Amino acid sequence: MKKGNYNRLWRWHFYAALFIAPLLITLTLSGIGFLFYTDVENNVYDHLLFGKSESIVQLSIDEGIGKAVEQYKDYSVSKVIILDDPYNARLTMTNQDGDQLYAFLDDHNELVGSQNAKYTFANVMRNTHSSLFVGGTVVNYLVELAACWAIFLLFTGIYMTFKGRALKKRQNPTKRQSSKKWHALVGTIITIPMIIIIFTGLPWSAFMGDFIYSASQKYPSIGTPMIAQQPPTSDMSEIPWATRKNEAPKSSEPHAHHDGMAHMEMSDNSNRISVQQLMTEVGNANISKPYTIIYPMSEDGVYTVSKSSNTGVTGLDVSPYEEVTSYFDQYSGKLISKVGFEDYGILAKWFTWGIPLHEGHLFGWPNKLINLALCLSFLFVIFWGFKTWLSRKKEGKFSAPPTVSSGLSIGFIVFMVILGVVMPLFGISLIAVAIIEGIIYFIQKGKKVGI
Repeated sequence: MKKGNYNRLWRWHFYAALFIAPLLITLTLSGIGFLFYTDVENNVYDHLLFGKSESIVQLSIDEGIGKAVEQYKDYSVSKVIILDDPYNARLTMTNQDGDQLYAFLDDHNELVGSQNAKYTFANVMRNTHSSLFVGGTVVNYLVELAACWAIFLLFTGIYMTFKGRALKKRQNPTKRQSSKKWHALVGTIITIPMIIIIFTGLPWSAFMGDFIYSASQKYPSIGTPMIAQQPPTSDMSEIPWATRKNEAPKSSEPHAHHDGMAHMEMSDNSNRISVQQLMTEVGNANISKPYTIIYPMSEDGVYTVSKSSNTGVTGLDVSPYEEVTSYFDQYSGKLISKVGFEDYGILAKWFTWGIPLHEGHLFGWPNKLINLALCLSFLFVIFWGFKTWLSRKKEGKFSAPPTVSSGLSIGFIVFMVILGVVMPLFGISLIAVAIIEGIIYFIQKGKKVGI
C-alpha cells in the first residue's frame, strides 16, 4: 500500500480504537466474568445447587414440580433440567409477563429455594457481554459493530506493525517508541487467536448471527438437520376427540442462544405422560444426565429432551460429541426421533465446537486459562495503545493522525471490500465512515482554495 494508505489506516485505526474502546473493555471484562460463571455460582449459590431440605420423604419429580407450582402460583414450568449428582434439579418457571425464576429440587424432589433468573451471575455476565444488559436492536447492533471493528483494528495493527517497523530494535527508545513497541508486539501475538474468539461469538450477534442461523436452516446439508428445524408432532389419536386442536404445533428451539430468556406458552394437558414416566423413556433411549426437558408447546407438540455444549447453565454443558436433541411423544412417551452431532452439517458442527471454545469450557481449565490470557492481553493492548497516543499528544491538542488527500489504492479497496462482505454490518458502517471522510476532505479542500 502507498504511504497515503498507511496514514489512512492509521487514522481509521486511531478513531475506531478511540470510540469503541469503552465497549471493548466492557465486553472483555464481562467475558472474563462469564469464563468463571460455574466456579462463582457453585460457591455463591451452593445452598440452591447442592442444598438439601429437612424432609426425608421421597417425592416423585412430578410431586416436586407440583409443590413448586403451588409455591409460585403465578408461574408455570417450561423446562426441567436434570443434572448429574451432586447438583439439584432445576426448574425454569415463567409467568404471563415473561419473567422467569429458577426453582431447585433436591434428591428427594423437595423444593429447596428459588432465584430470579435475570439476576443470576451467569445471566448478568452473559447479558452484559451480548447486549450491555440493556438489550434492544440498536444496542445489539452496537455490540456487534464493536466486535467487527475490533477485527479491523487487529488486521490494520498487523499491517502497521510491519510496515512502520514498530518492532525494530532501537537504542535509547523514547517513551512513545517503547509504548508503541509493546502495543504492536502483544497485538501481533494475539491477532489470530483473538479473531477466532471473536468469530466464534458472532452466532449470538443481531445481524450476522441471524444470517448464520438462516443459512444453517436454509441449507440443512451444511447446517441444522430438517428434523431439528421442524420437530415432529405427537400422535393426536391418543387424546379425546373433543380436546384435539387443528392448529399447527408450536415448537421451542432446543439450541436457542444460551438457554434464552424468551417467554414460552406451555400446553397444560392432563392427558400427557408425567415427567417421571418421560425420564424412564429417556433412560431407555440411552440418554444420560445431564439433560433438559422442554415441555410441549401445544396439544400435538412433543417433549424435547436435549444435551447441549453451550447452554450457559451451571452443570449442564457437555462435549460437542455428546450433543443431542430428542423428541418424545407427549402421550405415549415413545421416542420419535433423535438428532446428534454426527447429523449436523459442517456449519453447525463448526459452531457447536466454536461456541464452547468462545465460552471457555471446550477442553476444561486449559481453555479457561487460554481465554483469560487472551482477554488480559487484549486489555493490555488497549492500555498501551492509549499510552502511545498520550505520549505523542501535544498539550491542548487532539493530536489525531493527519488527514489524507491521496487516492485509494486497489489493495486498500480490496481489503475493505473483503472485510465488508465477511462482516456485513461492518461494511454498512464503512459507508458512513467514507461519507464523513469525504466531507472532511472537501471542507479542507475548500479552505485551501479560499486561501
